[in-house]
Amino acid sequence: MAKPVILAVDDEPDVLNAIERDLRHHFAQAYRVMKAGSAALALEATRQLKQRGVPIALFLVDERMPGMSGTEFLVEALKLYPDSRRVLLTAYADTHTAIAGINTVGLDYYLLKPWEPPEQRLYPALDDLLLDWLARVRPPFDGLRVAGTPLSASSYAVKDFLSRNQVPYQWVDLETDATTRELILSMPEGMSRLPVLLFADGTTMVQPTARDLADRLGMQTHATGTTTFYDFIVVGGGPAGLAAAVYGASEGLRTLLIERHAPGGQAGTSSQIENYLGFPNGISGADLARRATLQARRFGAELVSAQDVVAIRRVDPYRIAVLSDGSEISAHAILIASGMLVRELGAPGIADLVGSGVYYGAALSEAAMYRGKHVYVVGGANSAGQGAMFFSRYAKQVTIVVRGPGLKASMSRYLIDRIKDAMNVEVLSNTLIASVHGQGRLEGITLADAGSGATREVAADAMFIFIGSSPRTEVVAGLVERDPQGFILTGRDLLVDGQWPKTWTANRDPFLLETSVPGLFAAGDARHGSGKRVAAAVGEGSANVSMVHEYLETV
Repeated sequence: MAKPVILAVDDEPDVLNAIERDLRHHFAQAYRVMKAGSAALALEATRQLKQRGVPIALFLVDERMPGMSGTEFLVEALKLYPDSRRVLLTAYADTHTAIAGINTVGLDYYLLKPWEPPEQRLYPALDDLLLDWLARVRPPFDGLRVAGTPLSASSYAVKDFLSRNQVPYQWVDLETDATTRELILSMPEGMSRLPVLLFADGTTMVQPTARDLADRLGMQTHATGTTTFYDFIVVGGGPAGLAAAVYGASEGLRTLLIERHAPGGQAGTSSQIENYLGFPNGISGADLARRATLQARRFGAELVSAQDVVAIRRVDPYRIAVLSDGSEISAHAILIASGMLVRELGAPGIADLVGSGVYYGAALSEAAMYRGKHVYVVGGANSAGQGAMFFSRYAKQVTIVVRGPGLKASMSRYLIDRIKDAMNVEVLSNTLIASVHGQGRLEGITLADAGSGATREVAADAMFIFIGSSPRTEVVAGLVERDPQGFILTGRDLLVDGQWPKTWTANRDPFLLETSVPGLFAAGDARHGSGKRVAAAVGEGSANVSMVHEYLETV
């Protein structure tokens, strides 16, 4: 933590220098002593320190200054630092000023100039005040702070990006933190655009995009090599993509992984994966993604974040990926491991409340906000069950809404058993979401019986939606063969009436995970016939590398 500050303010330079000298002599080891020659300069310094998250332990302020008195300065400064100790200086005994200061700003002490000798007339009083401050004040968080409102969609988007990329931050709720709200109101845009990100160096960002935030955090958003050519490009950083990056780099391929949001994909949002080989106590999706990302980097793979692949071109013998910033990267082989898009629920009212009580996926960053509340989980697959069990740690009640007769058709048995044993989790089967409603935040849900259509209204604090997904393969639409649902066809699934597609030009059969275009591969959830489990995706991503090696022998 940065040293707490003692801020001295006086418009007389000689007096100010003497104050600074004596304060440094006694307090420099534990405190940072700062000075300002006017109340206006001191107020600006106070705002900057607040932006940096640096604590101010004590204000030592001359009362009679032009433009703004010491008391007037303290009125403004204490809006930002209400717990700081406050001391006034004056050149003569002024009982009226002291009383006014006590009544106006809760003055802690009153000092006369000169204060010689400081060992008797300065240090003892300030020592007591600072000891009192240390006993009462909690040390501030010394890192990135995100200031916003809890039911703001843009605030949720930033928190979700930081959480999924495992960037430590402190959430500051402007509805309850008056001092930070005062700081934000003093900025040019005030509260009109949120969230405001406050960095430890005093800089700020207002409602940043994922790409801008990634750049500011030092995440790699561009290929860094001297050339834009790679042996192997992996599109998507879910389990399949991360496994391919690990094995590709470890086996000598110059490998680049491109991920649009955060490593881990949908699996990265899972609160606990309990059936993954080698982790008898389970592992969170975020932890699995972190370990795999470190492993890929250790072997030399490059990982580009907050970029999307918007097109793929075939320019034989090369395969070219076009990124969302317009740049192009060439490779011998490309793996499409882009995973799935979350399917949106079309019930009336949902679109306006996404990020304000309605969330797609686990939204782990928001779980603590609903401590003691009633949350609804929509869906009946494993992701919904894992989410429900995670939210049950915080929420008073978790209700799982399933349109089918129960959970057996799509959820693993171990999760069904966990849900049955959980005292605060219930399952509503044969139930649909007819609509949601609320003013600026989710307030209630209209539930409908799947058979009779009868509806009823229920109050709800949050709703987390896990209703399935569709393959995220539009980037290769018209380039490779896909099934009617959009899943990429590979290997023997490309055969139609004993014939390979016209786009297949190689004088051999496609490899097991190769698409209808030689050198383009697919793995994980986006591939037709995949296992739709983390272990299956990791296996496909790993196995893909040996096929890439075989393909490279032909070019």
